[in-house]
Amino acid sequence: MKRMVALLAAVLALTGCGEDGAEPGASGEATLVLDFTPNAVHSGIYAAQEQGWFSVEGVELDLEIRPPGDSTDAPKLLAAGRTDFAVIDINDLGTASDRGFGLEPLGAIVQVPLASVIAADGDVVRRPSDLEGTEVGVTGLPSDDAVLDAVVEADGGDPASIKRTVIGFDAVAALSAGRLDAATAFWNAEGVALQELGIETREFRVGDVAAEPFPELLVVTTPEFADAEPELVEAMQAGLERGYELAASEPDAALEDLLDAVDGLDRGSQEAQMEALVEAEAFSAGVKPGSLDPARYENWERFARASGIPTP
Repeated sequence: MKRMVALLAAVLALTGCGEDGAEPGASGEATLVLDFTPNAVHSGIYAAQEQGWFSVEGVELDLEIRPPGDSTDAPKLLAAGRTDFAVIDINDLGTASDRGFGLEPLGAIVQVPLASVIAADGDVVRRPSDLEGTEVGVTGLPSDDAVLDAVVEADGGDPASIKRTVIGFDAVAALSAGRLDAATAFWNAEGVALQELGIETREFRVGDVAAEPFPELLVVTTPEFADAEPELVEAMQAGLERGYELAASEPDAALEDLLDAVDGLDRGSQEAQMEALVEAEAFSAGVKPGSLDPARYENWERFARASGIPTP
């Protein structure tokens, strides 16, 4: 937690630096790599871009938003200077630090955990401990095993009895085809997709059964970029807060900005995802939208330590 407080203090210090060194109306180009294909959870980012909110007095951030590639490793892209900002899962923050990558969190786009274990047959698996002896799909990321362990252990089950099969990000296909008993997945994306397919699933959300609320998805940069471009960092933070304030208060408007900006998205599916996020108060949940709340971060640290996930 001490490191987190130091990081937040550094970021706050940066936000006070933007008045000198930038000409009125100056702009700077930067890139942001997403964690996943653009969807409703990213609506605040696209709203901020569409509305011109990535700006502070005298400085405008000209932001290029990129979807991830098949092999995107955000910490490596940031370290190599191939992107300036990235959306990452909070569990990857600690893993990146463990791998020697320094990252600075600037804000959170959701304030609650999105991770869950989704059972393909809700009548057979009625509670987490019913997963004992089943076959569960995981992406292969270490944090997935931590999520699965935490959910099952919270109900008194034995995670060691579960057969784990690496399926990447193919949970929807695997569960809808009946190839697995359950899979780790995000309830706001794969969970909604399975509901739309009419699959009778049962969700065990980390935030409901195994952890206090924490921000699942963060926007991060590197300390080097933050030092070199403090005004652009400030503009990014300003845009995140305004964009996610809109997503929290007027989700239809934020979603419309996403749909206008990204070709090929299915409106019905994105509306269903947004409805799930709003119902869970994912963008606010009692804290300022777009911000990184230290108490929520501390909740994650407790979860991570208990689950064996590295922390910065």
